[in-house]
Formats: sequence, C-alpha cells, structure tokens
Amino acid sequence: MLEFDRDRTALVIVDMQNDFVREGAAMEVPDARKTIPAIQNLIEMARQCGMPVIYTKFVAGPKRTFLWEWSPQIPDDNCCIRGFKREYNDAEGELECTDIIGELYPERQDYVFEKYNYSAFRNSPLKDILLGHHCDALIVTGTVTHLCVCDTVHDAAQEHFKVLVASDGVSSYSDLQQEASLESFHTKYGVVETSGEIIKRFSGE
Repeated sequence: MLEFDRDRTALVIVDMQNDFVREGAAMEVPDARKTIPAIQNLIEMARQCGMPVIYTKFVAGPKRTFLWEWSPQIPDDNCCIRGFKREYNDAEGELECTDIIGELYPERQDYVFEKYNYSAFRNSPLKDILLGHHCDALIVTGTVTHLCVCDTVHDAAQEHFKVLVASDGVSSYSDLQQEASLESFHTKYGVVETSGEIIKRFSGE
C-alpha cells in the first residue's frame, strides 16, 4: 500500500483553462465545471498543508504541429492559441483562451507553466519543481482525464512519483472515457480517491 507524506506531496491542476472549461468553449468539456468545487477544496487543503500548487496550461501553435491532426478546433476556432481572446456564455467580456479559469485562479506563490504536449512532464519544468520541493508524490486533478491527465499520470509513474488521482476532480467527454481511465489508474499507476478522501488522508482526521 502506497504511503503519502503531506510534506512530500504536490497538487497538480491540469489544463483547467477557459477554452476547455467555460460554457461554449472551443473544446468545451461540460463535466469540467462539475469538478470545480472538488478542486477548490483540494487547493484549500494544499495551502493549509504547505503543499506546492502547480497549474498547467495547454497551448497550441502558433503554427501547425502534429497534435493539430487530432483537434480540428485549433485551426478552425483558434483554440488554445497563446494570447487569443474570446467571449464565453458564462463569463463577462473577452477572456484569454489559455488562461486558468477565475474560480481556480493561481496565487502569487503558485507555479504556472505552459505545455505543448498532453503530458505535464514532457518538455516542462514539472519534474524539477517537484524535486526542488523534495516531493515524491502528486495529487492530480484537471481535464481531460483520458488525454492530458492520463499522460501526466502515466509519466509520473514512469518517473517514479507516487500518484493520487481525485476521481471527482478530473473530467472527460464521456462516462466511458472517464471510467476506463480511472480504472486504468487504479490498476497500475496510482491511487484513485475522491477529493474528500484525499483531504481526510492529509488532514489526519
């Protein structure tokens, strides 16, 4: 059974940005909005425990890359293009499409970095941030479960980090994708718990 030390664990929030979460977004994941309260609770817990809070933002382009083959919304709607702004049905005014949603917005001490891949580990500072804090484990939340969350969890395991996945803090486009991903995580890659169970684990209650 994996043991998790609160002083050696970080919270990672994958791609909870406007172009995935907001209503009417170019690559909207409707269920992502349902995860906001769970992620808010985990952020509060992480801050109380002194855990690093790390945000990723998926960025495309500015010129065509291989990943565009699987996401026609990128060229058609300027989805996740750095610096591009658009209006959303559930927000006022124009928002930068790659920015973190307001409900979960980072604080000054948090880490925020852009990534051009699905995995938060690939060509990114994530591993160095974790090692800099002497972390050997991470709590993973965010979207999309079967893509960016999945690749992040897999790479974390390959890099020998222990992983906790918040089952109510991740979201996919379908129940099938969500359930299959969580089952895969549970089987080989880490521990899957609700946000409440994770908070209880670290609060010592």
